[in-house]
Amino acid sequence: MALKSSCRGEISPFIVMEMLRFANQRVAAGGDVLHLELGEPSAPTPRLVVQRAHELLDKNLPGYTESLGISPLRERIAAYYREREGIAVPPGRIAVTTGSSGAFVLTFLAAFDVGDRVALAMPGYPAYRNILTALGVETVALAVGPGTRFQPTVEMLEQVEGHLDGLIIASPSNPTGTILPYEEFRAIVDYCRGEGIRLISDEIYHGITFGTAAVSALSFSDEAVVINSFSKYFAMPGWRLGWMVVPEDLLRAVESLSQNLFISSPCLSQHAAMSVFDCLDELDANVATYARNRAILLDGLPDAGFDRLAPSDGAFYLYADVSELTNDSYDFCHRMLAETGVATTPGVDFDPVSGNCTIRLSFAAPVAAMEKAVHRLKDWKR
Repeated sequence: MALKSSCRGEISPFIVMEMLRFANQRVAAGGDVLHLELGEPSAPTPRLVVQRAHELLDKNLPGYTESLGISPLRERIAAYYREREGIAVPPGRIAVTTGSSGAFVLTFLAAFDVGDRVALAMPGYPAYRNILTALGVETVALAVGPGTRFQPTVEMLEQVEGHLDGLIIASPSNPTGTILPYEEFRAIVDYCRGEGIRLISDEIYHGITFGTAAVSALSFSDEAVVINSFSKYFAMPGWRLGWMVVPEDLLRAVESLSQNLFISSPCLSQHAAMSVFDCLDELDANVATYARNRAILLDGLPDAGFDRLAPSDGAFYLYADVSELTNDSYDFCHRMLAETGVATTPGVDFDPVSGNCTIRLSFAAPVAAMEKAVHRLKDWKR
């Protein structure tokens, strides 16, 4: 007799992680890979953070912390909002999480029930859609494109049939890198407030922008759930640490869920992360390197046949329309990897409807990798 298994796992894979596996297999077979598939900073974790971690290990630091995080870190995050963005956030509303991924799980469980409807931009980060689907929440795709700079609008929300329980926005966006302008952001916040829609703002790429600074939902509302991470701007991806700013009405639910699902975020990571706020000059220098990488790709990719790119205001990414080159982005990225050693991510990861004609290229890798990738892709075109 077959044993029972849940249908929750019957969701789409996270294709970028599969591309990483294929890239690693190529390396294991003796090939080389230029990693333009991952949104993982090539910059090392700041030295002060590593130094602090060594000191803590020598002291045999205790294992568990309070589920919402150690108070000094929550207070330091609140100070960061005050100093960097001029926003007052009570430390008691900050929950430290196991990466932003843990924050999304906690948010979705605390805010939505089975059968609820949550809108999100498409193309967009696939884990939103996949986690919500696994939890029995209906996702409502907002088809965004060049006309709205790949961001949702109030007009799109007004055209949705039926009630929405939630909306996820990301600025800067993954995969496009676009930023939601101030007034449009404000209009969306006001609309959600008026319609009783729970707003979730993914701000994990804040700090990584090229010209226009990204605005936090906290500038407009105390009701939005704001999610951030130490993985991107703070260059601590393997430390699995993030945070969320939680509205008062969800705070107890988030704490109870965190206690039962995760107990706490990694203790060592929390204590070490205190030092990262003393490394902002180093982190901003990293952003300057990403800007150089971005410029290399913007300058070189058109000669390689990639000349239809979404405006990249921030994050690590260029989102390319490759409809003149392929109608199967999954196969296209596999062939690119096999024939050039350049790893990229097919657009179907971010848009299962129209993503067959798009790919995402990351410029988080070292400068030399960008230069080599452009050279190889130009040769591939010939």
